Amino acid sequence: MRAGLLLGDEAVANGAIDAGISGAFSYPGTPATEITECIQDYVARRGGWRQAGLFAEWSANEKVAYEEALGMSYAGRRALVCMKHVGLNVAMDPFVNSALTGANGGLVLAVADDPSMHSSQNEQDSRFLAEFAQVPCFEPGDQQQAYDLTRAAFDESERIGLPVMIRLVTRLCHSRAGVRMGEPNAREEALKPGPRPRPDPNDWTLVPINARRRFRRLVELQPELIEDSETSGRNRLRLAGPHGVITAGLAHNYVAEALGETADEVSVLRISQYPIPPGMLRRFVDHCDEITVVEEGYPFIEKRLNGLLGVPGKAIRGKLTGDLPATGELNPDIVAAALGRPLAPVGAMVPDLASRPPQLCKGCPHADSFRAIMEAAGAYADPILFSDIGCYTLGVMPPFRAVQSCVDMGSSIAMAHGASRAGAHPVVCTIGDSTFAHSGMTPLIGAAHHDADITVFVLDNSTTAMTGAQDSLACGERLVSVLRGLGVDPGHLHVIEPRPQNHGDNVEIIRRELGHRGLSVIIPRRACIHIKRPPQQVRVPSAGSCACETVEP
Repeated sequence: MRAGLLLGDEAVANGAIDAGISGAFSYPGTPATEITECIQDYVARRGGWRQAGLFAEWSANEKVAYEEALGMSYAGRRALVCMKHVGLNVAMDPFVNSALTGANGGLVLAVADDPSMHSSQNEQDSRFLAEFAQVPCFEPGDQQQAYDLTRAAFDESERIGLPVMIRLVTRLCHSRAGVRMGEPNAREEALKPGPRPRPDPNDWTLVPINARRRFRRLVELQPELIEDSETSGRNRLRLAGPHGVITAGLAHNYVAEALGETADEVSVLRISQYPIPPGMLRRFVDHCDEITVVEEGYPFIEKRLNGLLGVPGKAIRGKLTGDLPATGELNPDIVAAALGRPLAPVGAMVPDLASRPPQLCKGCPHADSFRAIMEAAGAYADPILFSDIGCYTLGVMPPFRAVQSCVDMGSSIAMAHGASRAGAHPVVCTIGDSTFAHSGMTPLIGAAHHDADITVFVLDNSTTAMTGAQDSLACGERLVSVLRGLGVDPGHLHVIEPRPQNHGDNVEIIRRELGHRGLSVIIPRRACIHIKRPPQQVRVPSAGSCACETVEP
């Protein structure tokens, strides 16, 4: 038995490695990024993916990552795909349809939700998407469960022939706890044929005649999924007093802390596997007079318990009643108050702490780009300034005020095109090199075809900086080649170096292209300061690098 002090993300990574995966596919997105980085460290220490028998590289976007994992599953091998909650929106097409094709080799989706929106546009709850796709969802409450349930999810996926979701949240992903790990499964060399025979091609070719049959199969599987949720032992029911608490995932820790020595007096239904087990829920409701539902994220369980008309004779409290906040993260104090057991204060609160909003790093190349853009655009009364998702979104802050929108990955170019068709001028959009590769190329094809009256800035800092400087798939001269291939007029395609000494020349180029009534693309190219390391510096794996390699017996 091995043991390690692991992040929740690292626990998932180690669970997947020990389950015998042959591939991990992802696009960087906080709070899920460290899952793939941990697996990449494991592969690097073994000399590369061929020697390790495990492929782990970044994909162009989440849809591509899911499809790559699905292809590995088709070939008979276990695959992990990781993303943050809004990344699953990008991958919804293959995710939903993979419930119809099914899985061959075990296919597990680890999706990390972000309550309180620490680094996200929204705090959507991925449990709804698992229910929508009609696939099982496991929700670990601590790092040990994150490891155990990840391993179990691969077995479950192959047993029922469906993908399985692991739902995480930020506080679990980015906190550490001791984890005991079992004996790893044997993994054959990655280039050998998969251990499972290939499935019937008709099952994976979703033309209507096949899709109808496969959807019937998915619907017919639902009673089996419910039965497994009732009997697997992953959901726990303890009946005691008439006051009951339904809890799921991370929230169980807050409930346990709040109840303390009185825990034996309260009935608890702990849910770690979905679909919600109706038999357990019925026994729990019949036993309890008052029920508090404590769950991180949306009121997913609470809504299903209440239905449209509530449960006659039962007092059900939670987020829908205002007993728990409807937005943001839970914490021990919030849960204790909802259960009528306020915690003793740990220490004096510091009043009136000054707000410290995030800012671009000192020396960031985007700062010089924004200064030039705003000076050139200052000649116009009302320029429209679209932007995208990346650290450059911080251009919305003073002193730049160079960002007027940030909606979803790749939206800036499409929104700029739409605004130009409304007659706006000038229309400017800024997008990073990694985000452009993720989902900016498709709208640029249309903008180039129609010669849209917009000026696009692809801010090339040679990395995916916002999530920790992961590889970018389209930067440098490769990015220029891609833009030319998408149909950008070379006469209105410029590469500039955003530095203070080049400011005047850069402003002049930008002014000229803002005046051009058609598509212009400008590439401010300068590497992120965080990838400019001295030549003699040696990268040492961080404490978050697959801690299982230095664990004690």
